[in-house]
Amino acid sequence: MSTLYKRSLIRQEWQAFWLAVSFLTRIPVWVKIDYSQGLMNSSSLYFPLVGFLLGALNLLAFSVLISLLPLTVTLLLLLVLHLWITGAFHEDGLADSLDAFGGGYTREKRLEIMKDSRIGTYGSVALFCVLALKWATWVELDNLAIALLMAPAIARLTPLFLMHFMPYVTASEQSKTKPVADSMSLGRLALAILGVLLVALIAQVFWITLFAIAITLLCWGYSLHRNLGGYTGDTLGASVIISELVFLLLMLIGH
Repeated sequence: MSTLYKRSLIRQEWQAFWLAVSFLTRIPVWVKIDYSQGLMNSSSLYFPLVGFLLGALNLLAFSVLISLLPLTVTLLLLLVLHLWITGAFHEDGLADSLDAFGGGYTREKRLEIMKDSRIGTYGSVALFCVLALKWATWVELDNLAIALLMAPAIARLTPLFLMHFMPYVTASEQSKTKPVADSMSLGRLALAILGVLLVALIAQVFWITLFAIAITLLCWGYSLHRNLGGYTGDTLGASVIISELVFLLLMLIGH
C-alpha cells in the first residue's frame, strides 16, 4: 500500500467521521468535507462513535449541573441540552413515523404522511411518552453515568442493521430522494458492532446492550417490514429513540 494511498484513505475516514458529526448533531465542524454519497455511506460507520461523543457531553454537563441543582432539575436540563445538541433530529423521525403508522392505512398513505412536516396526535403523544419515560428512567437509575455514556452510542448502532439488511423505500419509484446512507459493507458494520460491544463489555452492560438491540430490531424491524416493506430516514431516527429507551428500561430492570 503506497504512502499516497494511505494518506488518501486516512483523509477520507477523517472526513467521514466529521460528516457523521455534522449530520447527527449541531456541533460546529470546521473540517472541509468533500461531500459525496460514497462519503455519506462511509460516515455511517462512525454513527456509534458520535453517540459516544454525545454520551461524553452528557457526563460533562451532568457533572457541572449536579453540583448546582437538584437531580430532577439537572436531568430535565440535560434532556433539553441533548435535544438542542442533536436538533431533536431523531425525535422528529419518531413523531413522523408514529403519525404515519397511526394515520395511514396503506403503504403509500403512510409514506405520504411521513413526508408531511406537520406533527399529529400520534406523534405528539409518542414524543411526550418517550421523553417522560427517558427522564423518569434516568431519575431511578443507580448506574446513571453508564447509562448517560452508553445509551446514545448503542442507539446509533441500531439503524446500521436496518440500513444493511432492509431496502430503502420512497413514496414513489420515481422519487429523487436518496437514502441517508446505503451500501454499508458487512465489514464496516462488523467493525461498528465490535467497537460498541467492546465498550459495553468493559462497562458491564454487554448483555443488556445485545438484548436492547435485538428487541428493537425484532419489534421495530417487523413493524417496518409489515407497514412499509423497508426503511426511511424517519424510521431510522425512530429506531434510535426506541433502542435508547429499551436500553434504559432494561438497565432499570436489571439494577
